[in-house]
Amino acid sequence: MHDAFLYRDRDLYFFVGSRFISTLAIQVQSVAIGWQIYDMERTPLALGLVGLCQFLPMFLLTLPAGDITDRFNQRRVYSLAAGLQAACSALFLGLSIFRPHQAWMFYVVLVLFGAARGFAGPSGSSLLPFLVPPERLSKSMAFSASFFTAAVISGPALGGFLYALGPVPVYSLCIAGFIAAALIVSQLGGRRFTPQETGQTRFERVAEGVIFVRSRPVVLGAISLDLFAVLLGGATALLPVYARDILHVGPLGLGFLRSAPAAGAFAMAFFLTHWPIRNGVGGKMFAAVAVFGIATIVFGFSSWFPLSLVALFVLGASDMVSVNIRSSLIQLSTPDAMRGRVSSVSMLFIGASNELGEFESGTTAALLGTVPAVIAGGIGTLIVVALWIRLFPPLRHVNKFSDVQVPV
Repeated sequence: MHDAFLYRDRDLYFFVGSRFISTLAIQVQSVAIGWQIYDMERTPLALGLVGLCQFLPMFLLTLPAGDITDRFNQRRVYSLAAGLQAACSALFLGLSIFRPHQAWMFYVVLVLFGAARGFAGPSGSSLLPFLVPPERLSKSMAFSASFFTAAVISGPALGGFLYALGPVPVYSLCIAGFIAAALIVSQLGGRRFTPQETGQTRFERVAEGVIFVRSRPVVLGAISLDLFAVLLGGATALLPVYARDILHVGPLGLGFLRSAPAAGAFAMAFFLTHWPIRNGVGGKMFAAVAVFGIATIVFGFSSWFPLSLVALFVLGASDMVSVNIRSSLIQLSTPDAMRGRVSSVSMLFIGASNELGEFESGTTAALLGTVPAVIAGGIGTLIVVALWIRLFPPLRHVNKFSDVQVPV
């Protein structure tokens, strides 16, 4: 059942602000971790392990976290997860000061950080529909995404600049950011959902979320398309290699490379906030993922820094179209009682495409070489698009978001 729903602009702005701050902290920290690990190990496989260490705990905890989110106050769950992320940043700070050359200790903290993200993902991503009415959800997602991508733009560049001053400013900023995000989310109002006791076991409740996704081809197709496209086409894990050994632009250049996809995503999110997608939803999602694959191939071939930035900009813009469509389809197709668990399934796929994709990219680069690995990944993305068009015709035929909307 629902409590009375009082929509307040303040709650949306506070939510977006907390998302911006926490994302900024994650991006700043990722630049420092990537540079430190690669500087210690000097192998692409070491960068792949950064993703694997975060993916494994996320894989184990995300689905149970979705069930916990549906049964308890997701604001509190998110706040506790953000607090754990702050503790991890504090551990990274301590390691950078006292054990700066022991990579395995950084990997241990990354496992803990992945566990925190496993809880932060479902609780954070399921919260927005409780803060805005359904008719404003798609536009609010684009609004939120614009600030999210602004953080992804500025975060890596800020991380590269701060890391030039040393790890202490980097991790100090991250600690403050995660704590601020936790405090802001804990104060949000909006609509609240009170779950009804069904007598199901925890395993049955978790399985119900998986069954729900499997039973809806539009949702399953959208989530899995993103999974395999980014899993194969993600080149961001190898950006430290490009910055140091191929483009020769140093840590500041790495910050700009990490920011370029987000700059494209920000520009597209700004466009979608003012001119949201209304028709041809499914076809536009497939087209966006195909452009993502092509941009990945161009980046793989490039050894000229400006062209690399342009390719990454286009990659980020096309990915934002896909993210906006996928997120809207999932949220509009999901009833309130299932939001946490469905979000956890989605976050599990996203985690696999990002963190496990980093491990795949690092491993492939170690076997084939960095440039061939990136090019092969882009080609693989195009193959996935062609297969998914045939495997998920309901997704291809979605015209408007209202076609999949469930009553609130």
